[in-house]
Amino acid sequence: MRTQASAKHHPHDDAPDTAADFRRLAALPDGPERDALRSRVVEAWLPMAERLAGRFRNRGESYEDLRQVAALGLVKAVDRYEPDLGNAFESYAVPTVTGEIKRHFRDHMWTLHVPRRVQDLRNRVRFATQDLSQTISGRRPTVAEIAAHAHLSEEDVKAGQEALESFTALSLDAELPGSEDGYSLSDALGSADPALDTVVDRESVKPRLAALPERERAILYMRFFGDMTQSRIAEQLGISQMHVSRLISRCCARLREQILRDARTDTSDA
Repeated sequence: MRTQASAKHHPHDDAPDTAADFRRLAALPDGPERDALRSRVVEAWLPMAERLAGRFRNRGESYEDLRQVAALGLVKAVDRYEPDLGNAFESYAVPTVTGEIKRHFRDHMWTLHVPRRVQDLRNRVRFATQDLSQTISGRRPTVAEIAAHAHLSEEDVKAGQEALESFTALSLDAELPGSEDGYSLSDALGSADPALDTVVDRESVKPRLAALPERERAILYMRFFGDMTQSRIAEQLGISQMHVSRLISRCCARLREQILRDARTDTSDA
């Protein structure tokens, strides 16, 4: 039977009285005897850890997994607790176990990494909405009401509400709302435009083309923009086709070398 002092020491009716076990645990050296005592202490406090895990039901994680995480937090609390400090084990274990569960949600349950501040806003908005829903009937609390209840700005409330709806990612194969022909989210996403590389190349070559001698610039224009054959270009300029071929090859090689050199210079400057 528990004394009045021990009942006051442990606020829950089923909290085990393990103060003597913890003092003995702190004095024992590593070995089988200490391991056995440690296991008994953890087992004695498991009901408390499971109650804490139950507070996080219906948040996208199975209760069995939550129990495992809570048990891990309990083991950490048992190993780190220092009875000589004079604090009750329960006052140390509860935040340790709760923190382990929250860390599990933060590190493993979000599909995308979400800043810690946004996660905190999500929790405050969720709790405020639950509290207000008990006093307001027939409608959802407004942003202003949630902000006043949670002592947040309306912008922070909106960020928290967005986070509430973003705990998991929507599959790209999910059918869009209102779609009757199987149109999915992936069908609405764009893809990289292959012409973007062409735009970059054209912008890179423009100043170098402008710096070419007039005849060489005219030959390149007729060949690549006017789609003229080398024979027609030679005929129009009154030179041989072989000369035209050599000029085109030389101009292209010079332009390529100059553009690559410009790119290396830009990279080194950056």
